[in-house]
Amino acid sequence: MDPVRIAIIGGSGVYQMPEVTDAIEHRLETPFGSPSDWIVVGRLHGQRVAFLPRHGRGHVLTPTEVPYRANIYALKSLGVTHVIGISAVGSLKLELEPGHVVVPDQIFDFTKGRARSFFEGGLVAHVSVADPLCPTLSTIVAQAARQAGGIVHQGGTFVTIEGPRFSTKAESQVWRGLGFSIIGMTASPEAFLAREAEMHYTVMAHVTDYDVWHTDETVTVDLIVARFAKNVALAQRAVAAAVERIAATGFACGCESALASALTTQRDRIAPEARQRLALLVDKYLK
Repeated sequence: MDPVRIAIIGGSGVYQMPEVTDAIEHRLETPFGSPSDWIVVGRLHGQRVAFLPRHGRGHVLTPTEVPYRANIYALKSLGVTHVIGISAVGSLKLELEPGHVVVPDQIFDFTKGRARSFFEGGLVAHVSVADPLCPTLSTIVAQAARQAGGIVHQGGTFVTIEGPRFSTKAESQVWRGLGFSIIGMTASPEAFLAREAEMHYTVMAHVTDYDVWHTDETVTVDLIVARFAKNVALAQRAVAAAVERIAATGFACGCESALASALTTQRDRIAPEARQRLALLVDKYLK
């Protein structure tokens, strides 16, 4: 059977695509617990693609409750090497209008209560995330979103806040003053864990509002849901186009070997439990 190279993490609307065939649900368990939900693996344009609803079906998990480590580990266990995270975000710049798509190149992590790494309990790794999003995959996703008819902005900083509350006006103005582009609640630690798992990862961010700095409208859940729903068809078309482009592109940008010089613990001091727990990630370097 063909391997599952590509995964989409987002809402249920993205994988409810008429083009997806032979869909099978997989319930996986990991050393870090259960993923957010069943992982749906189907075929799209000849490629086997995994779809994972980040917040669980029916949106039952807050951004903090999302089991990010289990999600990435489960996808890795399926053989996934390329991950597109789809997010609804607020805009911090006037030119990034609701309905537009942003493919950022930087992340500012302002989350506070999340497990940020696989490496703990007897095995330490310091992974480089100077450029936290895969540049090759980001370009592919931006091109695919344009091909799908979206107004796309490539580049910019995605500030990730803890949530689930929205920002205060004071906070929103600080983020604007720092020059950040978009704000959301799920890019961190998802992007960093994907790098530790040596995956190519990027974000397709759909702007739903102007956060709370823009006083012409009030940011509400109803507003965000309604605007993101309008973008679901665009997201579906962009995913389909991206899958085709990924299949035709060679990747050698460094994401696939992020652990090569990152493992720090002296080999004879690695805790057996940690070695077993992280075998999927580190065995190729420790054998």
